[in-house]
Amino acid sequence: MSNAPVSQPLPPLEGSARVWGTVALSAATFMNVLDTSIANVSLPAIAGDLGVSSTQGTWVITSFAVANAIAVPLTGWLTQRFGQVRLFMTSVLLFIISSWLCGLAPNMTMLIAFRALQGFVAGPMIPLSQTLLLSSYPRAKAGLAMAMWSMTTLVAPVMGPLLGGWITDNISWPWIFYINIPVGLLAAGITWGIYRKRESGTRKVPIDGIGLALLVLWVGSLQLMLDKGKELDWFHSAEIVTLAVVAGVGFAFFLVWELTDKHPVVDLSLFKRRNFWSGAFATAVAYGLFFGNVVILPLWLQQFMGYTATQAGMIMAPVGLLAIFFSPIVGLTVAKIDPRRYATFSFLVFALVLWMRSNFNTQADFWTIMIPTIIQGVAMAFFFIPLVTITLSGLSPDRIPAASGLSNFLRITAGAIGTSTATTLWENRAALHHAQLVESVTQGSGAASSAIAGLGGSGFSPEQVLGQLNRFVDQQAFMLASNDLFYGSAILFLLLIPLVWLAKPTRGPGAADAAAGAH
Repeated sequence: MSNAPVSQPLPPLEGSARVWGTVALSAATFMNVLDTSIANVSLPAIAGDLGVSSTQGTWVITSFAVANAIAVPLTGWLTQRFGQVRLFMTSVLLFIISSWLCGLAPNMTMLIAFRALQGFVAGPMIPLSQTLLLSSYPRAKAGLAMAMWSMTTLVAPVMGPLLGGWITDNISWPWIFYINIPVGLLAAGITWGIYRKRESGTRKVPIDGIGLALLVLWVGSLQLMLDKGKELDWFHSAEIVTLAVVAGVGFAFFLVWELTDKHPVVDLSLFKRRNFWSGAFATAVAYGLFFGNVVILPLWLQQFMGYTATQAGMIMAPVGLLAIFFSPIVGLTVAKIDPRRYATFSFLVFALVLWMRSNFNTQADFWTIMIPTIIQGVAMAFFFIPLVTITLSGLSPDRIPAASGLSNFLRITAGAIGTSTATTLWENRAALHHAQLVESVTQGSGAASSAIAGLGGSGFSPEQVLGQLNRFVDQQAFMLASNDLFYGSAILFLLLIPLVWLAKPTRGPGAADAAAGAH
């Protein structure tokens, strides 16, 4: 183990080495982020093939998310122990092996176990791809490096369902995992060739076993609670209450332990920095809101508007178009313009998009539904880069892996919370609207009578007439519930804006350094 002085930063890469380095690191990030969403569309096929119910099938997504959420904040500690390049390479190679095992899994239990392994070994990949990418660019171009990075993280979740659906329909589901093998080997080969001489200094840090155990305990309980909540009717279930208590108590012990331990597994002292906590929380809450709404829209389209999985994927896909166009512009100008302004603009556009969606009705056509998605690309371009610049401004290079790991952990966890909260609220609001709509469908109301007469005249039996009416009422109830959620989320985006302004400005000569420290 070399005890190289950490203070001396490496010179940036030049020319083709930098281009290839960017390609390799982006490919690794892309493969990782893709795997969080690629299985979503393929769940029915996987569950059917392995002979389990589709609720058990969701564990394929959950196990990856839980293990990933636990591993991400360990990045800082693992980097000190093994060095950035070694850790990144190990992460990529283990990811390839676990993807291969996922494809070979003979039954559901094994698949879930291999998915958990895959999620865990993938943990350090995202924060370290940011760190290595930034060390490859000169400080003045840090924003551009971040733009490259955020484009892959924006495009991958959209590509996931499209690619997953296509592979499942046309080849077979194990290939959604096998596809990682060539990509991973390519990324690992190029990375090793370029970065092996750029290892960061390491030191023998003792393992904080208790901190690690507490982290696994409370994050695991929290994620399980979020995933099982809707199925078990939340706090009416003893299992959910137990998980909530374990998560809460585990978290409290974890905080106390980590703040007093000499070599904590997660560096909580980062929260002493105002820019870190305001940026990290703004990113996490906004991402949770965004992710919750990303889940609801395709569900609504598929269940109540008659869209196929591929069509719903097509509605979601254009979010990347304007994001790809605007990201480099934001990256190049973030050092000159106050990132808090950019973040504010992003939240305003998100609010506008959600407000537009809150006006949808059941007659909305493809283009009406598509237009807000296209506009949302602008919001996404102005979202990651400025917020990351704020979050990591003023940190020394050796603290960046820890800070990046911690802020990514908050973002991933917020995404899980957003998904659970959104789906639960959506169904609760729909039940409420359903009850209110049914009250107005009485024998006495003219509209209801004429609809019943019309359906009866079309040769439907009285039972079929009521069935049809119930379907209409259901469709309207879920439509109104979606409107409520979109409208509420738009308001929340506006309320998030002051949080960004709690951060100190990162302008002037320090801004480029801040950006360089960013991802």
